[in-house]
Formats: sequence, structure tokens, C-alpha cells
Amino acid sequence: MARQPELDDFRVPYFGDGKKKNKFSLDGFDPAAKPFSAGSKDADKARLSEIGAKLDIQQERLHAQQQRRVLLVLQGMDTSGKDGTIRAVFHDVDPLGLRIVPFKAPTPVEIAHDFLWRVHSQAPAAGELTIFNRSHYEDLLVPTVLGNLDAQAFEQRCHHIRQFEELLAYSGTTIIKCMLHISKDEQRVRLQARIDDSTKHWKFDVADLDARKQWDKYQVAYGETLAATSTEYAPWYVIPANSKTHRNVMVAELLLRTFEALKLEYPPAKESLKGIKIV
Repeated sequence: MARQPELDDFRVPYFGDGKKKNKFSLDGFDPAAKPFSAGSKDADKARLSEIGAKLDIQQERLHAQQQRRVLLVLQGMDTSGKDGTIRAVFHDVDPLGLRIVPFKAPTPVEIAHDFLWRVHSQAPAAGELTIFNRSHYEDLLVPTVLGNLDAQAFEQRCHHIRQFEELLAYSGTTIIKCMLHISKDEQRVRLQARIDDSTKHWKFDVADLDARKQWDKYQVAYGETLAATSTEYAPWYVIPANSKTHRNVMVAELLLRTFEALKLEYPPAKESLKGIKIV
């Protein structure tokens, strides 16, 4: 009897600091797989609702304590579903203490600083759950594909990212990073849907087609990036994302497991409030 898949089967191993060539590749993950599906779209949505209620409680405890921090990083090719994941997974979570940070192309002011300058100020504060929609990894992936980073500069940025994330972890931030993995065919379908639906034109950028032409280079860059920056304190997980409902359930399951491991509780009751009657 085949073993049931586990979340850690999709965790990217850490291959060291770049001194040795890693053998990790996204080719080992099927973007169409649905290992954590409840069996149907309706069942997946029902499961997501169950998890959402639990995440709401966990996030409330996090916010009430004002001590720990949680950072969820979402990366993926265009149309992989970063926005959709956020809408679905956090649909039932109280927005109090929840913050979403979308990272776009850096501005001239941001370019004038080091590549992590714009990111550090957006890291979660105490009691906060922060979601990065794209992230500092854009400043590693894009210039690598465009040929603006040589191997030495790539390794230096990976080193700086590991140090940055280690600092966050040391300061009480729990980091979880998800690469939403879709196939090239699925991306074609989703891009075409945006073109065919005039209400979705605002989501389409001609630059998306330029990135699509570099598909193979991006897959290699993602593989190298994930392997070089998946650490014990900031692990990467590859999320099969051709199925939107499966993608949502898997990210939610992973986030719930992460929260439960923190063993969060509400702050202790205040003795000074005992016996008080409101009139």
C-alpha cells in the first residue's frame, strides 16, 4: 500500500552555502498533482473553511499575545495564484493583525539602496501575520534570468537573504515560504482567460509574455534559488498549483501546522478584572 504524501515531502532541502552544486530541480514536482485534495472542488472548499476557522483562532492568539510574528512568502510564475491564495486561505481570518505586502518592480528610490532595504521595513511586527505577495526573491530571480547577476553575485545575494531571514527568525519571526508551482500549459490557459475577459485586462501586462518566453530559465533559476535559501529557520515548500482549490488547501494546511507548532495561547486572565460587574 502506497504511503500517503506528507507536507514535508514538498519541502525543499537546504544544500549549503553555494560551495557545492545542488541537484535540486522543480522537474521532480508535478504541478498537476493534488496530494492534499479532499476529493473534489466542493470538498476542498469545505476543508478550507474548516481550516480557516482554526486559522482565525490562531491568528487572534498571535495578535493578542503581541510577542511572536509570522511571515508567509508567496512566490510563483505569473498567474500561479498568489492573489487567489490570499483571498481563499484568509477569507475567514480576522483582518486585525493581518497585513498583505505586494512587491512590485523597485522604484528609483528603492534601487538607490541595497536590495533588502525595501523589504526589512515590511517584515511583520509583534503580533502580526504578514503575507508577502512576491518578495525579496524577485531581486534574485529576475536579474538572474535577465543575465544581470553572475554566479558570484547570485551566491552573495543568497548569502545575504539567508542572513536576513536568520535575523528575522532570531527576533521571533516564524517564516514559511511557498513556491506556487504551475505548468507552462496551465499558465497559457490562465493568461488567455485574462485576455478574453475584459474585466481581467487590468491584471494582464504585456511584460508577462516576455517572462513567459524565459520560462525554462525561470524554472532553473527557481530551482537554484530554492535550494540555496531553504533553511531550517526559513524553509521553502513547492505547492502543486494547477488546481486552485488544491493549492489553497495545501497552503492552508501548511500554515495551520506552522501555527499549531507555536503552541499559542491567549494572554493570562487579569486578576484585577475578577469579580467586576458591569452595571
